[in-house]
Amino acid sequence: MTSITLQVDLAERSYPITIGEGLLKDDALLRQHIGSGQLMVVTNETIAPLYLEPLLAKMPSAHSIILPDGEQYKKLATVERVFEALLNQRHNRSTTLIALGGGVVGDMTGFAAACYQRGVRFIQIPTTLLAQVDSSVGGKTGVNHALGKNMIGAFHQPASVLIDTDTLSTLPSREYQAGLAEVIKYGLICDADFFVWLEDNIAALMARNQAVLQYAIARSCENKAKVVAADEREGGIRAILNLGHTFGHAIETATQYKTWLHGEAVGFGMIMALDLSMRLGLIKASELRRAIGLIAAAGLPVSAPDNLPDTDAMMALMGMDKKVLDGQLRLVLLRAIGEAFISNDFDTDLLKQTLQQYL
Repeated sequence: MTSITLQVDLAERSYPITIGEGLLKDDALLRQHIGSGQLMVVTNETIAPLYLEPLLAKMPSAHSIILPDGEQYKKLATVERVFEALLNQRHNRSTTLIALGGGVVGDMTGFAAACYQRGVRFIQIPTTLLAQVDSSVGGKTGVNHALGKNMIGAFHQPASVLIDTDTLSTLPSREYQAGLAEVIKYGLICDADFFVWLEDNIAALMARNQAVLQYAIARSCENKAKVVAADEREGGIRAILNLGHTFGHAIETATQYKTWLHGEAVGFGMIMALDLSMRLGLIKASELRRAIGLIAAAGLPVSAPDNLPDTDAMMALMGMDKKVLDGQLRLVLLRAIGEAFISNDFDTDLLKQTLQQYL
């Protein structure tokens, strides 16, 4: 199967996204994108045994650091270990950091690259479906804090994104299904035709059919690239990419990032966002049912985890969201499948009804 190359158009910060099978075995492609000079590969304990040594064999002078795996390690103390590795190996401003792993590795590596010597080059090699269709594209980097998710970070675009779909063969089913939440998101927010395609092809996606999977990844990246090109620093329309995230982040924070994977929380958060949209009279009950049906077919949870705090406490956690502006909570809602918008003009009582219904 041939590779697909897309472009994220951001003037002098533009970069390619290459998608295909076997990219990590393509020496010429790696040389083209990674280049020469100082290199630091950042990965984690799960990915290192699978892909680190073959990659380092193609880059004999590269250094590497292996971080612990898990959302609970996405914090400043972990990024400090990347800085120490760079300093100990005397990396200078011309160094390139390579993020080899999922969204947590990508976010922390990008943040380290944004900060080290006030900004160095980095490349994304995402190995999870969620990272391939979402976090590796767009330049949002950062870490979590006990009081809120992704509240500390920077916008720092990668030099390129290399998506080897072969890496998904070793991805556990739960991680793969979590990535499908972000794929479904694109259909809901801006691509109604893609949503219908997903309804028709979800069984093939669950079976990891390579042709179907490559198309879904490319279509997702194409949608994200268009939104990012229109609003790089999330001053407006880019916030639609956060459909379900305000609800999902609150659940992740309440459970200390230990109960659900990020994609699972986002999938359930999208159900709540659509439920509120329905209560506000924006979408039909049938559209909510279609979304729930597709999310369930992707193997994602459609009921809440146990031991969540009460509605008022969840509202307070939602108030820590990055989209809060001048003390007002803003949510991504739908006018229809494929048409998302950002609003702070909604009935708080209806929001509480949604929380009580699902949480």
